[in-house]
Amino acid sequence: MIICWIEYTLNPRRLDAFEEYARRWPPIIERCGGVLIGYFLPKEGANNKALALIEFDSLAAYEKYRAALAEDPEAKANFDHARRTECILVENRSFLRRA
Repeated sequence: MIICWIEYTLNPRRLDAFEEYARRWPPIIERCGGVLIGYFLPKEGANNKALALIEFDSLAAYEKYRAALAEDPEAKANFDHARRTECILVENRSFLRRA
């Protein structure tokens, strides 16, 4: 098992748009082959950082997931929402394994 750790740097004036973006993902992620652990939004401290954790069986499963996302109409619409609202300034991915 691997965890895809996605760290977002957000536009702090567009947190509502990012929250909408995050709320749309659970059924899309499941349909495309990932297991969403969760989206985590700013609460205290920095107001421009968020995190998403998604679990996969392997890097190969992640690659299949990315291909499925590219074809999924709801995923495309959600990516477009993020571009239109400019709620995400930077997105970084890392892959972790359980110790």
